[in-house]
Amino acid sequence: MNLDLIKNRNVNKNNIMLLGLGVAIFIIMSILEPRIFLRSANIRGMFVQLPEYGILCYGMMLAMISGGIDLSLVGIANLASIVAASVMIGQDGSPFSIVLGIIAALLVGATCGLFNGFLIGYLKIPAMLVTLCGLQLYIGLGLAITKGPAMTGLPEAYGNIANKLFLGIPIPFYVFVVVTAVIAFIMRSTIYGQQLKFMGTNETASKYSGINNLKVTLITYMTGGILGAISGVLISSHYNSAKSDYGSSYTLLTLLIVVLGGTDPDGGEGNVMGVAFAVLLLQLVSSAFNILRINSFLKTFVYGLILVLTMLITGYFDVRGRDKN
Repeated sequence: MNLDLIKNRNVNKNNIMLLGLGVAIFIIMSILEPRIFLRSANIRGMFVQLPEYGILCYGMMLAMISGGIDLSLVGIANLASIVAASVMIGQDGSPFSIVLGIIAALLVGATCGLFNGFLIGYLKIPAMLVTLCGLQLYIGLGLAITKGPAMTGLPEAYGNIANKLFLGIPIPFYVFVVVTAVIAFIMRSTIYGQQLKFMGTNETASKYSGINNLKVTLITYMTGGILGAISGVLISSHYNSAKSDYGSSYTLLTLLIVVLGGTDPDGGEGNVMGVAFAVLLLQLVSSAFNILRINSFLKTFVYGLILVLTMLITGYFDVRGRDKN
């Protein structure tokens, strides 16, 4: 049987498994704590928090498909939001200043991503080392700007981006859906998406086939930086303030989600819908823990358990599929 067909079958099984786990948790919590779990405030809270790290996951996914990793995304997000806050505070709080601040955030994200990509693609420094150092660099730059405390006094309209509803659903969730659709289109229907997978599978073969690996790497990390900036805007809008340590737990969470969603840690393969389902699943697990008031330290254990079980089950079916064919 064709190898691509086998891979597609495994991807579909992984997606169905993640979706099934999410539905199971939703049903269980609806039975155990229906008044709290199904309350509109709880649903809205999940739809606000989910996009903050969900969008970061796509940046991590692209980096891992390329055969690398991006541990600097949270640092980029916070630095971008701090620059945006500085621009807005320096203006009159008008809608124009908000647009200017968001544009500044996106430019900062793109610049940081290009810097990472240059060090990785041109100087051939390992991605883990570059982005880990980048995380500390961007956090340090943020601290230098804020001097430590959160930057407050942002326009009220800026806070409305994350805290207002449209048709009963928080605006950040619409942003997450749009980003998901764009990334899915890029990976499925563009030359860059195919080149990214090829480069992640075999960088040497990619080079000799005529693909500009440096260009692909630069685009990959620049896109990740822009996604980080979008996440930073949502986080700072949620709190209507900017600080260098917001979302500090999101780095490990994004790694877990991306692998859980079916992205190959060795590069070459990624599953956008799988990552989206994994984001929803982990948000349901987090909400369930908060409602049941279970020790938060167990949350990490459960995340790891879900990951191990998923990898064992998908690995089992993968081996069986190869044996049959």
